[in-house]
Amino acid sequence: MTPDLMEDGERRARAHREHKLKGRTHSGGRAAGFGRPVTAGEVDVAHGRILYLEDVSVSFDGFKAINGLSLDIAPGELRCIIGPNGAGKTTLMDIITGKTRPDAGTVFFGSTIDLLRYTEPEIAQLGIGRKFQKPTVFERLTVFENLELALKTDKGVKPSMFFRLDSGQGDRLAQMLHTIQLAEAVRRPAGTLSHGQKQWLEIGMLLMQDPKLLLLDEPVAGMTDEETARTAELFLQLKGKHSLMVVEHDMSFIQSISEIVTVLSEGSVLAQGTLAQVQNDERVIEVYLGR
Repeated sequence: MTPDLMEDGERRARAHREHKLKGRTHSGGRAAGFGRPVTAGEVDVAHGRILYLEDVSVSFDGFKAINGLSLDIAPGELRCIIGPNGAGKTTLMDIITGKTRPDAGTVFFGSTIDLLRYTEPEIAQLGIGRKFQKPTVFERLTVFENLELALKTDKGVKPSMFFRLDSGQGDRLAQMLHTIQLAEAVRRPAGTLSHGQKQWLEIGMLLMQDPKLLLLDEPVAGMTDEETARTAELFLQLKGKHSLMVVEHDMSFIQSISEIVTVLSEGSVLAQGTLAQVQNDERVIEVYLGR
């Protein structure tokens, strides 16, 4: 992503904070498919949005899990999503990743990729990675082997049998070990890692896939205070290089990483702004934070 696009995205993110947008995306209601040509395999973020949802709704057995939700995220932004249980946070991630199809609405990755036309595996290939609350790693394999398996390579039987790391891949893997603070545990079986270390390893595995957008569901749940602090450092390090959507209940953690916070309630955006702004919003206090 070029510096001018990142600068444009930051300007648009600042506009969000200044105007405290609620229930209305930065496009002002325009159609997401802006008709610009884009190179195959690239996400068009020239309009300053990497993720765009407009008036999205989905029901399960008559219950509206998502109700007219509109949301957008800038390239390189770290967006925090909070809200009470049942607010629609997980369903939102399910829709973005193709696990759940909405009944209505628009969901675009950049300005040209209509995510509703793609399957869950295809969306992952497009550059959207998702981390669930419970870490999923290959516990009998070493940290190194887990990261090696996550590399973007041909996963066919024959190519896998004869695969050898080239120098570029080796350097990248070494850098990833440093990023996720597991260089000293490189030869340890993943099953022997602490809960927090397993979380970092899975994040590293996602990063080996070169995602442009990362969705992280309660990433610090069950972590020690030290692990939580290190995770905050990791996310701030990733910010700008990747776009992140973080769903979390730990308000101290949110405070340490957040710029823009979106509050969901009953499947819709209830409030949006800085953490201080949403914490002082009477509606948020009533439905989520309490007094």
